[in-house]
Amino acid sequence: MNFLRVFSYVAIIYSLASMQLASAEKKPASANDPAIAALQKDIPELMKEAEIPGMQIAVVREGKTFWLQSYGVKDTKTKTLVNDDTVFNVGSLSKPVFAYGVLKLVDEGKLDLDAPLSKYLPKPYVEGDPQTNDRLQKITARIVLSHRTGFPNWRNNDPLKIYFTPGERFSYSGEGMVYLQKVVEQITGKPLNDYMQEAVFAPLGMTSSSYVWRKDFDDTAASGHDADGTPVDLFKPKEANAAASLDTTVRDYAVFVDAVLTGKGLKPTTLREMETAQIAVDPACTNCTDRVPKELSKTIFWGLGWGIQQTVQGESLWHWGDNGVFKAYVVIRPEAKSGVVYFANSENGLSITRKIVGDALGGEQPAFDWLKYDNYDSPGVQFARALRSDGAVGALKQFSVALSNGSISENAINQDAYNLMGRKQLADAILIFQKNVELHPASSNVYDSLGEAYMNNGQKDLAIQNYQKSSDLNPDNTNAVAMLKKLRGE
Repeated sequence: MNFLRVFSYVAIIYSLASMQLASAEKKPASANDPAIAALQKDIPELMKEAEIPGMQIAVVREGKTFWLQSYGVKDTKTKTLVNDDTVFNVGSLSKPVFAYGVLKLVDEGKLDLDAPLSKYLPKPYVEGDPQTNDRLQKITARIVLSHRTGFPNWRNNDPLKIYFTPGERFSYSGEGMVYLQKVVEQITGKPLNDYMQEAVFAPLGMTSSSYVWRKDFDDTAASGHDADGTPVDLFKPKEANAAASLDTTVRDYAVFVDAVLTGKGLKPTTLREMETAQIAVDPACTNCTDRVPKELSKTIFWGLGWGIQQTVQGESLWHWGDNGVFKAYVVIRPEAKSGVVYFANSENGLSITRKIVGDALGGEQPAFDWLKYDNYDSPGVQFARALRSDGAVGALKQFSVALSNGSISENAINQDAYNLMGRKQLADAILIFQKNVELHPASSNVYDSLGEAYMNNGQKDLAIQNYQKSSDLNPDNTNAVAMLKKLRGE
C-alpha cells in the first residue's frame, strides 16, 4: 500500500471530520452533555486511527433522538461530505426493522407467532426426506425471529438444508428471515418493500428507507470502502432481502429506535414478546449448525429480531450489521429509553464499536466479545495493516509472537487471507492460510479455506488434500464434500 496515499487520505478525512466536529459543537441540545462531549472528541481520532472514511451516529434519550451527527466523506474519490441525508446500507440491521413489521401482522391477527409457517404458503419452502418435512413443520415466526430454524446463515450454491430440529438451539440465519419474508409477502399479497413502506416506513416517518434501491439513492448514498479506503461499486438491490438489503439514514433508524423504546405501533404485549429472551446463544459460536453447544451463555440471548444482553446495568437490545464494506451497530436500553446507533462506510467500521458505545452509554457490552471483531488498536488490526503494506512474509515475521500466543484470532487470520485472495494476491493468501492451519490444526474451517486457495491457484492435489482433511475433521462440512466431488470429477 502506498504510504503517501494513505497518509494523504487519512489527513483529508481527519480534517473533514474536524470541520464537522466544529459544526456539531454548535448544536445546543447536547452542549453540556458529557457523553456527547466525549463522542465529539473521540470520533475524529477514532476515524483517523481506523481509516474510516465516513459515518453517521445518533444518540437516543428518553425515547427521542437527542443528538445526531455526520462525519467524514461519502466517497474517498469524490470527497463529498457525509450529511444527515446520506444513505448507508446497514446489512443485518435490516432484521430488527423487518421483525417490527412482522409483529404488526401479529397484532392484526394475520400471523400467528407459533403456527407453522408452512400453513401460509401454497407449497413447501423446502422439500426433501421425511426428516426434512418434519423439521419444516416445526418452523414458526417465533423460531425464525430468534434464529432457531436449523437453516445455515446463507445457502450459497447449496440446496437449503435444515441441520437440526427447529427450536432446539440458536444458529444465526439470514435464510430463516428470507423464509419468513416469503410468508409475509403471501399474507399481504405485496412485495416486502411495499408492505414495509405502508406498515412501517410511512407511519414512522422513515422517508429515506427502502429494502430495494431507489433512484434518489444515486445522489444520496455513501460508497462502501475496503480496508485500504478504496471505494467499492455500490450494490443496488432490485429485490428486497429482509435480512440484509435495507438502505437508510441514521436519522431514520433513530426514529425506528424511538418507536421501539416507546412502544409506538405495537401492542404492549407484543412489544414485551419482542424484548423477551427466547434462547441463550452458544458463547463460542454465531453460526452453529454443525455443533451442539458445550454450554450456554449467561449474558447473551436472542429475542424476536434482537439480540439481548443481561448486564449489571440491566437489559439491553442490540444488533450488528456487516455487509463487508458497510458496518452498522445499534444498542438500546428499554428501561432507560436510551440508545445509540451508528453506520460506517468502511470494512473497518466495527473496529471502533466498543469505544463509541462506551462513550455514548457506558457499562458492559458482552456482545462485542461474542462477535469477536478486533478493536482498531488490536494486534489483529495491526496485522491486517502490515499485510497490506509489507506483504505476507513481512507481516508474519513482525507478528510472529502475537500469532503464536493467540492475540490474533483464527477468524481474523482467515478473513485477512480471504482479503488477499480477493486482491488476487494468491501466493500471500496461501501463506496466511497455511499459518492458520499451523496455528489451528484441529479446525475444519482453516483446511477448507486453504483448500479453496489451492484450488484457485490451480494446485488441484493440494486442494483435494486440504478439503479431505476438513471433511475428516467435520463430516457435516457440505462445502468440503461438494468441492471434493468437483475436483475429483465425480
